[in-house]
Amino acid sequence: MKVIDGGVTAAKGFQAACCEANIKYENRTDMAMVYSAKPCVCAGTFTSNVVKAACVQWDQKIVYSGDPMQAVVVNSGIANACTGKEGFDACEATAKAVEKELGIPYSNVAVASTGVIGMQLPVEKLVNGVAMMSKTLDDSKEAGTAAAKAIMTTDTIHKEIAVTFEISGKTVTLGGMSKGSGMIHPNMCTMLGFLTTDLAIEKNLLQEALSDVIKDTFNMITVDGDTSTNDTVLLMANGLAGNETITAKNEDYQIFAEALRFICEFLAKKMAGDGEGATKLFEAKVVNAKSKEDARTLSRAIVGSNLSKAAIYGCDANFGRFLCAMGYSGAQFDQNDVELFFESKAGRLQVFDKGTPIVFDEELAVKILEASEVTIYVDMHEGEAQATAWGCDLTYDYVKINADYRS
Repeated sequence: MKVIDGGVTAAKGFQAACCEANIKYENRTDMAMVYSAKPCVCAGTFTSNVVKAACVQWDQKIVYSGDPMQAVVVNSGIANACTGKEGFDACEATAKAVEKELGIPYSNVAVASTGVIGMQLPVEKLVNGVAMMSKTLDDSKEAGTAAAKAIMTTDTIHKEIAVTFEISGKTVTLGGMSKGSGMIHPNMCTMLGFLTTDLAIEKNLLQEALSDVIKDTFNMITVDGDTSTNDTVLLMANGLAGNETITAKNEDYQIFAEALRFICEFLAKKMAGDGEGATKLFEAKVVNAKSKEDARTLSRAIVGSNLSKAAIYGCDANFGRFLCAMGYSGAQFDQNDVELFFESKAGRLQVFDKGTPIVFDEELAVKILEASEVTIYVDMHEGEAQATAWGCDLTYDYVKINADYRS
């Protein structure tokens, strides 16, 4: 596998575009489109929130129906959540605008939204945006990057990546972009993600690969404990790489799954580190747990604790906060088996040893916690399972950003 410079337009047959539609923002792009020259088999995962945005329900119908997907239209101003029939009408109007402009069935057009909940979308602006973008679709890297920037809300950086790998003697490309900064919590966590590949693969295997990878990537990040109404990850595969279609979980499938995991973990960590107001990526790695589920539960509890996040922000070596979060996580364990370490590029320091606190170098602890990426490493000594979760520190700016989000 090789990381290349690119995103959603890196794979053969994919184009992207964006425009200033003035959905919410002014003087910046706020709509994006991703289009495949050929209909794609598709897979998707969606928010676990019972209150699902209209666009989530629209996309679920496409993914679960078995129909192909050929285009995705995204707006980054209004979430189209809690909007009733009018919200569904906006989805249909957007998809039909794509049908009119590009000549593809509207039932093959996915839509996605992010932004303020409870506001109606301005349909005329959406339709006009589709018309503008349909004329500027491009397969260049620059077009993919521009689309990645257009879907941002409170994000401070755009998030994209692409890789190539060999399948049956053919070079296959997988690219992706995502957005997410606040209202992020499993399962899934607040985000939009769009993945494109020229791989040839059966739909059921594409869905299985995505669903499996999500568990240890996007579902392992948390910023603020709020699971969004709009979380969506869509994966489109158009088969233009020319490989023999993957129809079983063979070596080719495993190569693809590894690449997919790499892409999703990269994007997940970028979102966690770009949490609203964040200054650090906060990682918790739990090893030697009794089960995979315990490891996931424990690591997510550590990065999800507001007290833990505040300690990371303040460079406070208060390891008791991490142990406390583990204790109320729901996982059962014996604290007398646990070892806990602080890690970063500044070094590694053990602070807790099987039920007993260790006298440690406070100055070194502060240096470790001052790094831009900090890991809490926990050895449970109870089994062989492990998991890693990602979050960010909790800063004053998080409150500032969310106190006036609608204004």
